[in-house]
Formats: sequence, C-alpha cells, structure tokens
Amino acid sequence: MSAAVPATLVLGWGNLSRGDDALGPCCVADLRAALPAYFEEHVEFMDDYQLQVEFALDLVGRTRLLFIDASVNCTAPFTVRQALPRRDSSISSHSLSPEALLQVFVDLQGHSPPSATVLEIRGESFELGGPMTAAAQANLAGATAWALNWIQER
Repeated sequence: MSAAVPATLVLGWGNLSRGDDALGPCCVADLRAALPAYFEEHVEFMDDYQLQVEFALDLVGRTRLLFIDASVNCTAPFTVRQALPRRDSSISSHSLSPEALLQVFVDLQGHSPPSATVLEIRGESFELGGPMTAAAQANLAGATAWALNWIQER
C-alpha cells in the first residue's frame, strides 16, 4: 500500500545556468526553505529544466497545482493566471506549456486535472553563464511571498 501524495504540487522549471531563467527553481527552493514544517505533508515541491510529458503522472492524486516559471512577456514583478487543459504546439515538443501538460493528464487519466495556477516571474536576461539580475531578484522576492500565501491559504 503506497502513501497518499500531498494534495498540493508546486512545480518550477528553468535553467540555473541562464541568469533569470533560474527564477522557477529558485522560487521553489525559497518556498521549501520558508514553509513551516506543518505543511511538509501537504505540499510537494519539484523542479526541473523544463516541463515534460512525464510530469503528467506527478499530477495524479493532487487537488491543486502551482506552476512557476520565468517570463520575459509578463508584467513585472510577476503575473498569476489559471491554466486549463489545451492542446498547443508544445504538446509535441520536448518542453510543454502548463496547459499542454494538463491536456496530457486529461488524455491519460480520462478526467479533469487538478486546479492549476501559473506564477510567471518577470526576468530580463537569460544568457548562458550570466548571473540573475537585481531586478529579477526583487521580482523573485515578491513572487515567493505571494506563493507562500497561496500555499498557506488552504
């Protein structure tokens, strides 16, 4: 008999070697460090370079999801939006959008996915070997505070 999975999954992605692209994994690390121990059995954290089709299996048994990524297109310091299952051009690539990942879940499981929220943190510089910019660090602090509240509100 396997243990139940935590109801909440926080999944961040990005490349730690590409400056502001590290915002997703850094936010996950900051959340892990800041979250009170009580929440450990209720929240699971994951991070990777990119969203992949295999993550659809990690959504099974969850009630809510928080996807975290860096973005050059969002408004600073960060934006929050709901994600719904949708086929898009990323569904056949190595890196999926949150919406495409949710669609893979629906295709595999045959039912609606967990409630999904996307946290996009504004980044400016994504050059290989570059450091995270000061602006991105400030945006990360605000996004982490928002995400802590999101986790603890339920």
